[in-house]
Amino acid sequence: MEPIQITRTTTPKAKPELNGLPFGTYFSDHMFLMNYVDGKGWINPRIVPYGPFELEPSSMVFHYAQEMFEGMKAYRTAEGKIQLFRPDQNIARMNRSGERLCIPHIPEELFLAGLKALIELDQEWVPHDPNSSLYIRPFAFATDPHIGVHASHTYLFAIITCPVGSYYAEGINPVRIMIESADVRAVRGGTGYTKCGGNYAASIRAGEEAAKKGYSQVLWLDGVHRKYIEEVGAMNVMFKINGRIVTPSLANGSVLPGITRKSCLELLHSWGYEVEERDLSVDELMQAAANGSLEEAWGTGTAAVVSPIGELAYRDEHYAVHNNEIGPITQKLYDTLTGIQWGRIEDAFGWTVPVC
Repeated sequence: MEPIQITRTTTPKAKPELNGLPFGTYFSDHMFLMNYVDGKGWINPRIVPYGPFELEPSSMVFHYAQEMFEGMKAYRTAEGKIQLFRPDQNIARMNRSGERLCIPHIPEELFLAGLKALIELDQEWVPHDPNSSLYIRPFAFATDPHIGVHASHTYLFAIITCPVGSYYAEGINPVRIMIESADVRAVRGGTGYTKCGGNYAASIRAGEEAAKKGYSQVLWLDGVHRKYIEEVGAMNVMFKINGRIVTPSLANGSVLPGITRKSCLELLHSWGYEVEERDLSVDELMQAAANGSLEEAWGTGTAAVVSPIGELAYRDEHYAVHNNEIGPITQKLYDTLTGIQWGRIEDAFGWTVPVC
C-alpha cells in the first residue's frame, strides 16, 4: 500500500462550541485525498489542510453527477479513547454505490488507513461533550474535463470531518413526519440503494414543502405504485405494529441499506422480537395508526442514530404515534446503540474499531 503523505496546516482553527452549532457547518483542520487514474489505480494518498478544490468547469461531476458519498462518525469514550462504529459496512456500501455509478472500487485497507490517519491527526476535533461526535464525510467524484456522457477516467476521493451535536434541534424528542404523495425519491432499477447526490436532490422540493408545514422530514412512497412505504429523507424507518417490528424490504433496490438500520435489526433479533422486512402499504400504516395498532415508529440513520416519530401526516389524515412520546423499544435501541458507540456499554457484537 502506498504510504500516506501528511502536510500539516500552519493555521489551525479554533474549536467551536457545539451548543447551538448547526449540524455539518464547521470543518476540522485537515482532509484526506487521493486520485484515481485509468491504468494506475488509486494513487497519491495524502492528508492536507482543509481547503477548496481546483476543478475545471468542464469536470464531468458538474454535468453528469457521477459521484457518491458516505456518512460515518468517530466517538470519544469516557476514557478519552476514539473509536469508529462498523466502518467496514460503510466502506462496503460505498463500493456498492461505486459499482452502480461506475466509480472504481476503493481498496478497503487504503480507505480505512486514510480514515484512521486523518482522525488521529485531527483527534482534538473529536468532541469531549456528552452525546457529541465527529461526523465523517467520505466522497468521490468524476474529474475528467470533458462534455460527454460516459464514465470518467479520473476521480478524486476525499474525506472531510466536522464536530457535531444532535442532528435534530428536537434532540431525541419525537419528530413530525409528512408522507409524500406526489414526488418520488427513487425507482426500482435506479440508484435508490446508493448514496449519491441525485437521490437527495430529488428529495429537496418535497422536504422544503414539508418544512413550511412544520414537519421535520418526508416519508417516501415507492416510485412504481405510489403505495408502499420506503424511507424517510435522511433515515430508514421502522414501525411496531401489533407487537411486530415492520420495516420496508430492501429487495426492490430503491431503499438505502442503512448501517444503523442493519444494527437495529440485529439488536431486535437478539432481543427476541419478531421482525418483518416486507412491503408495507401506506393504507395499512394509516389504518394501524387509526385503530391504535401502530404502537411505535422511528427512523434510523448515522446522523440522528434513532429518531422517534411522534406524528404521521398523509393528505388530510394526522395521527399521533405513542401519544407523541418516545416508545420503549425506540428508547432501548437509542440507548443501546449510543452506549456501544460511546463505549458506555459492552460491545458484544464487535462493532467498534479503535482509532487512538
